[in-house]
Amino acid sequence: MTKLKTNIKWLDELLPEGILVPSSTLISGPGGTGKPLVELEFVASWLKAGGSLIGIPLQYPTGELVKTAMNKLYNIDLNNYYGKIAYIQFDPYAAKCERIRDDTLRANLIKPEIWDEAIEKAENMLERTDLGPMVFGSALNLLLFTKAYKNSILNKLKEVIQKDKSKTYVFAVSTSAFADEIRVLEDVADNLMFTRMEKPVRLFLKIFRMKEVKFSTEEIEIPIPKEMLEEIKKIAEKTRKIRLQK
Repeated sequence: MTKLKTNIKWLDELLPEGILVPSSTLISGPGGTGKPLVELEFVASWLKAGGSLIGIPLQYPTGELVKTAMNKLYNIDLNNYYGKIAYIQFDPYAAKCERIRDDTLRANLIKPEIWDEAIEKAENMLERTDLGPMVFGSALNLLLFTKAYKNSILNKLKEVIQKDKSKTYVFAVSTSAFADEIRVLEDVADNLMFTRMEKPVRLFLKIFRMKEVKFSTEEIEIPIPKEMLEEIKKIAEKTRKIRLQK
């Protein structure tokens, strides 16, 4: 195991030693509180350190909004990292996991066996790096809306977050729906953080738990542009209306 510093000033103040690699990080909080933007702080640091990425942005229809946010926040053009990032596009009606673009798979991730297949295929699309892949995903609670697979996919997510140390994971989850189920994931994550929003558009972060590194428990306001926060909030409000069918 090693430690990776983010080299982002405000985050390094909270995490002077960085994060343990590998480990699992869960960023939790009510819907519309900017969790994916905090997640992308770690994504940017991982990429700059030479790691590869598997993105599962469930609340976005494609990876384009991830690319937009990375460009606006960090001046990182993900198009320049071919072979370093693969996306898994969630489709609850997909019959199988299939490659639809050079860097993108489409899969019905509510089925645990498809989750495993998609992650494996995505990893095989990436260049080998010393750090290995970081798997990042937002709005994981969307996978819980389908009754037929709710318990099985919750157990799969719990297993991944708690036990899989072959990769580093950073996930964002909303507590606005299925708060009890999300608490199951909070309890097993190596690293746990919470976000909240104050009006008009002010984002705050507090670290609750970190594995084997020093951290500050002080709640801080995150210096992310108001325009980006508003954009993410609009997307979150729209996607909370999604309800998956059986």
